[in-house]
Formats: sequence, C-alpha cells, structure tokens
Amino acid sequence: MRAITLGRAIPLLATAAVVALRAMAAVADSPAAAFDAAALPPIDAATSLLVIAPHPDDETLCCAGLIQRVLQAGGHASVVWITSGDAERSGLLLLERILFRGAARARELGEQRMAEARAATALLGVPASGQLFLGYPDGGVLGLLTGNRSVRYTSPATGAAAVPYSDALFPDHPYSGASLEHDFAAVLERTQPTLILAPSPRDTHADHRAAGLLTLAVSARRASQPQVRYWIVHGGEGWPGPRELSPGIPLTPAPRASGLTPTAFALTPAEEDRKLLALRAYATQMRAMAPFLLAFVRTTEVFFLLPEPPVPAPRRAD
Repeated sequence: MRAITLGRAIPLLATAAVVALRAMAAVADSPAAAFDAAALPPIDAATSLLVIAPHPDDETLCCAGLIQRVLQAGGHASVVWITSGDAERSGLLLLERILFRGAARARELGEQRMAEARAATALLGVPASGQLFLGYPDGGVLGLLTGNRSVRYTSPATGAAAVPYSDALFPDHPYSGASLEHDFAAVLERTQPTLILAPSPRDTHADHRAAGLLTLAVSARRASQPQVRYWIVHGGEGWPGPRELSPGIPLTPAPRASGLTPTAFALTPAEEDRKLLALRAYATQMRAMAPFLLAFVRTTEVFFLLPEPPVPAPRRAD
C-alpha cells in the first residue's frame, strides 16, 4: 500500500493526530528509559476491557495476560476484530498451496481465522458475547480512513465491497471509512469500556496504525472517555528477539517505541501458560509464522500510556 501522509489524510486522521500531539506534549519530559509499572489503571470487578485487534491473533499476542487478569478480578472483557485476516498471503498459501486463488478461498480463510479467534479467546475466558467481528478488509483499513471515506473500497483478496460474513456484527455494511467509524463507535457504545487496549500508531503494519488512529479519534469524542493503552506487534526488524518460545524472559519495548515510556505488565506462570495455549489455537498462523508468534509468550506484556504521532510509513506493511 502506498504511504499516505497526514497532510493529505481525512479529518478523522487529523483529529487523531491532534489528540496524539497534545498527549505527547503532556509527557514530553517523561523518562523513556525506565518502565512505569504504575501506568495501568487498577484492575478490579468494575473494569470493562475492550481489546482492539486489527486481525485474529493480535489480541492474544499482546493482551492475553491482561485479559485473563481482568476476568479473574471479576471484570468484563471483550475483543473487537477490525478485519478477519482474509488477505494474509501465507495463510492462503497453506489453504490452497497456490498464491493466486479465487475470492471464495480468501473468504474461507477469513471464516477459519474467525473460528480460531473464537477458540483462542474462549481459552482466555472471553465469553461469546464479547467476541465481536467487524469484517472490514484485511490490508485496507488505512485506505478506508483516507481515500475511501465515502467511496466504497473493494477488497483485492475477497472481491467484497461490503462485510461478507453473516456472523459479523454488521453484515453487508459497506467498506467505507464512514461505515467503519460508525460501527466502531457502536462497539464502544455496546461494551462501555473503562479500559481500551489498542494498536499503536507507531506499528509498522498499516492496518495496525489505522486501528490506533481510529481508536484515538473515536474514543476522544465520547462523553465518558475510557482510559486507553497502546501496544505494538510489528515493532521493527528482528523484534521481538529471540524469535522462539523463551520461557522466563520479559518482552522488551519495540524499537518503534523509542521515546515512549513503556508499562510492563507481569504475567503469572499460569497466565503465561494459558497465553501459549490460546496462541496455539491459531493453527493457520502457527504453521505460517510460529517463531514470530511464540516470541510474544513472555513474562511481561508491554503497553504505552500515550502515543506519539505516527512516524512515516515504511514501504512494506509486514
């Protein structure tokens, strides 16, 4: 996807950038070298957690421990998946063993990844009522928030110009930025989160950056604003390392988080084990990229209180 600068972005992204700039100014003097263990709000029975996942598996990679902790405390936890991961090339190769395939095969992969997401989050304790799928185009979320604000976008993978999944929250809603923003706001209204965990606008993946900007803009408009913490999956070449299952090792902040103050959330051994079990429910992804995924099963999960404005997009979104 061609990089789009903030100067050409739609008002939604401009609003998000203003929010981010103000946030950065508020913490300009914060020391970035040390973890801030107190930066997460208290977790108790009053916590209503919403995890924003651009694709199935993101919620487990970055937030599985904290999801479990909220539920153990008697709180509520929900996950909303922006896309169904139906354009993921390695998954499609495994599905059909060829790169060029029909739209039906891509939708089949989307259905499979949604089933894996249900299984994974059920292992973490998330009820079916908290497993929410929007079904927007994998690889096209940033495009919806820029050039396709009101003009429909057609997914190159599925051939769909509207949500094609009957079990999504809003089937047949058009692929446009206005529709995505409306549906995302409806999820916030439905879940009434007190805490949101969202992708950072610094993530190198375009869908992740767009989900972070969407969260910034829409959550800031709510009368009762939830607390938001940000996480990174695609954080720079070679991160996280080592690319393997590493019991007993904490997760380090990503290179893309340079200048931000990280919060380390410590998992119990039982939470870490359950995270690994949930991650293995993603059979398609584990076959395709197990070393990368397993590298997130650590003794900590890392979050950031406030994001900086997004840095220039890399040429590749992986």
